[in-house]
Amino acid sequence: MTLTLYNTLTRRQEPLTTVEPGKVKMYSCGVTVYDYCHLGHARACMVWDVVRRYLQFMGYEVRYIQNFTDVDDKILKRAREEHSSMEAVAERYINAYFEDMDRLGIKKADEYPRATHFMNGIQRLIHELENKGFAYPAEGDVYYSVRQFDDYGKLSGRKLEDMQAGAGDRTKYSAGGNPVQTTDPEYHKKKDPLDFALWKAAKPGEPSWQSPWGPGRPGWHIECSAMVRHRLGETIDIHAGGADLIFPHHENEIAQSEAVTGKPLACYWLHNGMVKVDGEKMSKSLGNFITIRDLLNTGVEPMALRLFVLMAQYRKPIDFTDEAIAAATNGWHTLKEGLLFGYEYGEKLGWELQSEKSLSSDIYIQRFQAAVNEDFNFPGGLAVLFELAKELRREGNIIVHQGKSLTPAAELQKQWHTLVMLAEVFGLVAQPESTTATTQGLSDGEIENLIQQRQAARQAKNFGESDRIRDQLQGQGITLIDSRDGTRWHRN
Repeated sequence: MTLTLYNTLTRRQEPLTTVEPGKVKMYSCGVTVYDYCHLGHARACMVWDVVRRYLQFMGYEVRYIQNFTDVDDKILKRAREEHSSMEAVAERYINAYFEDMDRLGIKKADEYPRATHFMNGIQRLIHELENKGFAYPAEGDVYYSVRQFDDYGKLSGRKLEDMQAGAGDRTKYSAGGNPVQTTDPEYHKKKDPLDFALWKAAKPGEPSWQSPWGPGRPGWHIECSAMVRHRLGETIDIHAGGADLIFPHHENEIAQSEAVTGKPLACYWLHNGMVKVDGEKMSKSLGNFITIRDLLNTGVEPMALRLFVLMAQYRKPIDFTDEAIAAATNGWHTLKEGLLFGYEYGEKLGWELQSEKSLSSDIYIQRFQAAVNEDFNFPGGLAVLFELAKELRREGNIIVHQGKSLTPAAELQKQWHTLVMLAEVFGLVAQPESTTATTQGLSDGEIENLIQQRQAARQAKNFGESDRIRDQLQGQGITLIDSRDGTRWHRN
């Protein structure tokens, strides 16, 4: 089975062929560290975390780099507001980033380069662009001459003549690539309004670094070009990021890097879709800006949030609503029951709870790979996980009610190991709680007896007694799930 990826650059799905056989060099644009991470960051980090995990599952040796932008106007603005320093603000939010990612189960990248640690490489790259005629100085700034790069626009599909239309000398482009009127004198230094800054002259009271063009700091785009080149080489396999970075950030990365090396910066460009909240773009002005920590602190389970993200095609927008997170939470509880099956029933079935090393012939794994190999079709892969989890949950109910299962124990063990392994690819992990609370609590037989008493109370329309028994069980860490087929239960 061949893994195929949708390549933003070519606008088609292509089989993965790496620069070095069996190895993947992957770079993802990280966060600008001036605030706590929000749902959009959560989605991007989860998607690329799972892409990396899946590549490793497929047998690739993955070197994954994710940067931090730790010098930026927004960071400086926050530092001024807090009467702090750029370094202190960046350090605080880098630490907060790792706290949030740990709660979400995001595996750490192999390296997290920071822009401020690569000033020599940044200046060297700018100097090379200048020598090759792609950059020019202007009163302490240095700009990239967009029209000198013939392929400018190839990633985003934009044409220079379209971008030029209506772009007077007072026009700049927002992060989304839209024209924005400005009176900033910086934009009068350019030879062309489409040119962008590689180096910015120092302003009073701001941090700066010495350079051949005078004291200053780098532009945003050149930072990633320098870090990719220094840590992964001139051509990498996968460059990833949010769809909002296609233009101008990734377009400008290509222009900078390829103008110097004459080689493709990346073989595959992958972009995840954006996150909306109740149908609206997430923004502080709309009051729907949700940070990861605020969301998790309200009781949303981290694994449910992972499931919410992975249940959507990664390139498409997703809408965060109360209904969507409730559905994801219910879905997670189903998967969790399956993932805990071995811990709850393995001993009764005579298992030894060690992991199995080779399950390559398993039909579930084959179906899982067939689905996910189609441009990281995570929803298709999750369908296989849910099928396994529901089968194990059914078997658990049979064991509880009948004392045994008619399915061979070895077959159940194989299904459980398969589920645990495939869920791990998605970063979906469930661990049993301390057995101390369980052994000191109610036995399975006592739980069943109370459920029967509750059922009798319900039939007699004694709902007060029914609720009392339910609350009693809940207090012992037992959750009841009523359905047309009867009442199921599980230990929390």
